[in-house]
Amino acid sequence: MDQGSRRDRVVGAVVGSAVGDALGAPFEFGPAGVYTTRFPQGVGAMCGGGGWDPGEATDDTQMAVLVGESLLKRGGLDLADMFGRFRRWAAGEPKDIGLQTEYVLTSGDPWDVAAALHFQVEGRAAGNGSLMRAATSAVYFARADGPEPAARAATMDAAHRIAALTHGDRAAWEGTAVLHDLIRVALNGDDPLTAVPGALAAVHDDQRERWATVLAPDWHPGLATEFNGAVWPCLGTAVWALRTTRTFEAALAAAIDVGGDTDTVAAVTGGLAGAVHGRGAIPSRWTEPLHVPLPGFGGRVLRTEQLTSLARRLDSHSS
Repeated sequence: MDQGSRRDRVVGAVVGSAVGDALGAPFEFGPAGVYTTRFPQGVGAMCGGGGWDPGEATDDTQMAVLVGESLLKRGGLDLADMFGRFRRWAAGEPKDIGLQTEYVLTSGDPWDVAAALHFQVEGRAAGNGSLMRAATSAVYFARADGPEPAARAATMDAAHRIAALTHGDRAAWEGTAVLHDLIRVALNGDDPLTAVPGALAAVHDDQRERWATVLAPDWHPGLATEFNGAVWPCLGTAVWALRTTRTFEAALAAAIDVGGDTDTVAAVTGGLAGAVHGRGAIPSRWTEPLHVPLPGFGGRVLRTEQLTSLARRLDSHSS
């Protein structure tokens, strides 16, 4: 495998997720076909709207950055540190934050029980909030040593742990773990669609059938049984968008055109499609206005250059 190509895919995953987030944000909660209606010629732009400036990333990318910076600063998985960064960010009054995530981060409960306590009260916590921030950790853990089963197990275990910080439902853990593994496979230069059966085999027995349904080759968003703010149709739509298109741009257009939770569905799609097609496939009209404010962190704003650097450091594990 060409190392240069891997670097392109690594940056593609992180920048692609951020681009999808910012591109989809103005269309959030819109109807199906909303992207095609806005851009009938198929040449989408960072148009802004819905409270978002053109190119402004949402909580999806903000949390992904915090995940990545924690991994680099702590030299690996330090869940207490990661949760502390999440909590500081939530206290900074971000423009958008998921209800479930906000409840967990502002509950005052310790990091290792906050999500579990929320799940005990609510009885469900399968929102897509752990999927949306997974691109950076997927890149970091993609270089796990050992043969294929061990590498898969390592990245999926890390995904479980990170997802469980805010989501007490195993469905969210498993979906995030599958996304981790598909990105790992793509970064290695292989087709992530062919890796779906292997990832499903590693999913917890109680969760496998439902995940197999939404990741099946014949599934499409019209078959979803939940709003795509839930973890199953969110990841299912991203995989469907990748499977049914040939370019990064087309994958994002397909994902956003489904409507609903467009920023997160597009962020997940962008991370996966970016890992497949690489940074070179992402148009400059999307990357030039891209910016990621970090509430709670002294007014920091990351742009494409900083996201590129973050992605490369995550891949090399250098601080």
